[in-house]
Amino acid sequence: MTVYGSFPGARPRRLRTTPAMRRMVAETRVHPADLILPAFVREGISEPVAISAMPGVRQHTLETLRKAAVEAVEAGVAGIMLFGVPADEKKDGAGTAGTDPDGILQVALREVRAEVGDDLVIMSDLCLDEYTDHGHCGVLDADGRVDNDATLERYAEMAQVQADAGAHVVGPSGMMDGQVGVIRDALDSIGREDVSVLAYTAKYSSAFYGPFREAVGSSLRGDRKTYQQDPANLRESMRELALDLHEGADMVMVKPAGPYLDVLAKVAEAVDVPVAAYQISGEYAMIEAAAERGWIDRDKAIMESLTGIKRAGANMILTYWATEVARWIGRQG
Repeated sequence: MTVYGSFPGARPRRLRTTPAMRRMVAETRVHPADLILPAFVREGISEPVAISAMPGVRQHTLETLRKAAVEAVEAGVAGIMLFGVPADEKKDGAGTAGTDPDGILQVALREVRAEVGDDLVIMSDLCLDEYTDHGHCGVLDADGRVDNDATLERYAEMAQVQADAGAHVVGPSGMMDGQVGVIRDALDSIGREDVSVLAYTAKYSSAFYGPFREAVGSSLRGDRKTYQQDPANLRESMRELALDLHEGADMVMVKPAGPYLDVLAKVAEAVDVPVAAYQISGEYAMIEAAAERGWIDRDKAIMESLTGIKRAGANMILTYWATEVARWIGRQG
């Protein structure tokens, strides 16, 4: 008599026999609506500028950014996260270009919103690092340390100008204590209760950010270890999560994604709000570089990496491959 609870009666390989069978029983699927495209827009350029460490990614002009937003909509991508790259001469210690209504990010937000309206969720990076001459995510005190509470005042201003410029969602990424609550209050105080806050809840001080520094023309001196999280810590992320939710976060994020899937899974299990994960520049660069050398199959590696992030619990994935992958999925569907 065959015992079906064990071999030879139990043969899991039956469900792997054909591509159609594997598709039918797949437990995790990446959908275009899961994807968010990070995009860089640079002031003062007439043509897009390639980012050497991120093949295929560019610093956009306003014109090419609008085109990229339209392409994202057409592919079914859910959102776009905008990062501004100001002219070097506009950087200063307080990051004033970040709160200038005519600063590059605010102009970009207005133009993308005018181009695609509500067909794409328009998100804005809410941080000072692109706009400060020292490259840190906040203003510095007399001893050269990031002043948490003074920085919060700047974040409140940034939230308001970004909302006025057309952001549906603001993404505070500086990892200042209390940032979510201050931003929520700032938005509500000008009647923008409709603008959501995507909290960068677990943003680690990671070696994988390297290519991003080129993408935003970073002026960073030193490191960000006093405010971004220590890669060794998980309980700390859960504390940050509790604080962000208490302060009014509408969505939460884990960044980077791939090296922190355990954190992502723990966060996703603990919350009843949408969870995002950011597949960052170094993750992108590693796959592109290995594929260029013929060491891995590029397209399969991209999909495997995204599936792993989704399987770990992400509802939304920020990835530089968002539009490309959404088109693949559309062709398959």
